[in-house]
Amino acid sequence: MKIRGHAAALAALLAALLVPACSAGSTASVSQGPDTLAVGFSAEPANLDFTRTDGAAIPQALLYNVYEGLVKLDANGRIVPLLAESWTVTDGVSYDFRLRPGVKFSNGAPFTSADVKFSIERVATDWTISLKSKMDVVDHVEVVDPLRVRVVLKRPSNGWLFDMTSRVGAMFSPTGVADLANTAIGTGPYLVAQRRPGDSLVLRRNPGYWGSPPAYATVVLKYIKDSTALNNALLSNGIDVISQIAAPDSVPQFENDNRFNVLEGTTNSEVVLSFNGAKAPFDDVRVRQALTLAIDRRAVLATAWANRGTLIGSMVPPTDPWYEDLSNFYPYDPARARALLDQTGQRNLSLRLRIPNLSYAVSAAQVVQSDLADIGVQVTIEPLDFPAVWLKQVFTEHDFDLSIVAHVEARDITTFGNPRYYWGYDNPSVRQLLSAADSGTPQEQITDMQAVARTITAEAAADWLFLAPNIVIAKKKVTGLAPNQVSESFDLTGLGRAGGS
Repeated sequence: MKIRGHAAALAALLAALLVPACSAGSTASVSQGPDTLAVGFSAEPANLDFTRTDGAAIPQALLYNVYEGLVKLDANGRIVPLLAESWTVTDGVSYDFRLRPGVKFSNGAPFTSADVKFSIERVATDWTISLKSKMDVVDHVEVVDPLRVRVVLKRPSNGWLFDMTSRVGAMFSPTGVADLANTAIGTGPYLVAQRRPGDSLVLRRNPGYWGSPPAYATVVLKYIKDSTALNNALLSNGIDVISQIAAPDSVPQFENDNRFNVLEGTTNSEVVLSFNGAKAPFDDVRVRQALTLAIDRRAVLATAWANRGTLIGSMVPPTDPWYEDLSNFYPYDPARARALLDQTGQRNLSLRLRIPNLSYAVSAAQVVQSDLADIGVQVTIEPLDFPAVWLKQVFTEHDFDLSIVAHVEARDITTFGNPRYYWGYDNPSVRQLLSAADSGTPQEQITDMQAVARTITAEAAADWLFLAPNIVIAKKKVTGLAPNQVSESFDLTGLGRAGGS
C-alpha cells in the first residue's frame, strides 16, 4: 500500500520553504494595548495596488477596510449599501445610485458622483488585472448631481451589482491614484499607517471616517508564511487572531484551549489543480481526463486539510445558487486513467507542477505527484515564492504544465469563459452560456450556469481538488468574526471586544 503524505519528503520540502517572519530591516514594533488588534495571515501583499496586481492578499487587507465601494457583501453574502445609501434599477440596465453625503477620502477630497464615474471608467483604461473584464458590461456613467449617479449597462446583467461588491467596485479619487502601489487613499474606516515588507501592514483608525468608528484604533496585519510559526504567534500572544488556519492538524490544540474561540465555516476558495490547456499535451481533453481520474481527491483533502473541507467537482461552492454536487463525476480510477492515457499515445510524460510555497499547496502536490507516478507520469514539484513569483511566472506568463492554488474570488467560474486566463481553456459554447446566464432571468441564470459547470467538468478543464474551509482562531476577547469567508475582504469593520473593553 502506498503511504500517503510522504512525511520525510514533505518535511524536507517544507523546511526548504521556510522564510523568516520578519525582514532583516524590520525592527519597528506596535504597542499591543487594548486598542490594538494583531491578525496573522500566511500570504503577504506584494504591494498595495489591486488594480494592477492579481492575487487575494491585497483586497483581503484593503477592501472594505481602506477602500469602499457603493455596495458590499455582508457576513451572509447579501448585497447591502455602503457608499450608496440606496439605488433603483430600470429595465435591468440603468442603475441610479444615491450617495451618502459628507463622505471624504483620507486625503480630504470629497466623495461625489464624479468619483464614481472616474472609478468605474478607470477600470477599463488603467486596470490591468484579469478581473477588469467584469466592467466590460458598462456602457456609460452619468453624473446626475453631486450625490446621484447613473450607471447604464450595455445589456441586463445578473452579475454586475454583485461584482461591484468586489475590488472592481472600489472607489478612488483622481487625487489619490498617483502611487497606488505604495499609497492607499480610500474612504474606509482605516488608513494604511505603515508597510513593512516581509513583516506586516499597519492600519490605523481614519479620524475623518463618515461612519461609525471601528472598535480597534490600530490593526496590525502580521504576515507569517510558516504555519507552525503562525500558530505559535497566537499561542505566545504575538497576535490575537489567525485569519485562516494554514495547518489544520493544529486545530484541536486550539479547540482544547479555553483561551480561544474556533470558528469553522465555508469559503469561495476552490483549491484547483490547473492544466495549461493552451499547449500540448493538455490541449487533448483525454489527457486532462486521465490525470483527473488518476488523482485521489479524498487523499488530497486528508493530507492537505486533515479532512476539513468539501469535495467539489467543479468551480462552484455550495453557497452559489447554481451549485450541483459533481464531486463523483470523475471517481478515483487509476486503471481507467492509464487506459485513457494509452489511447492518446502519450508515453513517458514529464510535467512541471509549479506551486506557491504555501503549506496546503505543498501538501497537495505530494499526493498529486505520487498518484500520477502510478500511471507512469513523472511530476517535478517546483515551489515558487508567493505571491510575487507565482503570479508572474504561472499566472501572468503561463510558464507551467500543472499548478495548484486556491481561487478565492466569488463566482469565478466565469474565468473559464476567458481563453486568455492562465489555464488556457477555450470553449465557445461555455462563453455563450455565460453570456446567456448573465442576461437571462434568474431561473435561466441558474440553468445556464449549471450547464457551464457540467461542461467544464466533463471536459476536465481543471481538477477541483477541494473547497477550503474557513477556520478562524481568535482570542476570546475578539468578537464579531464571521464564520464564512464570502468576499475578498477580511472585513475588520464588524469586529469588537468582549465586554466593550
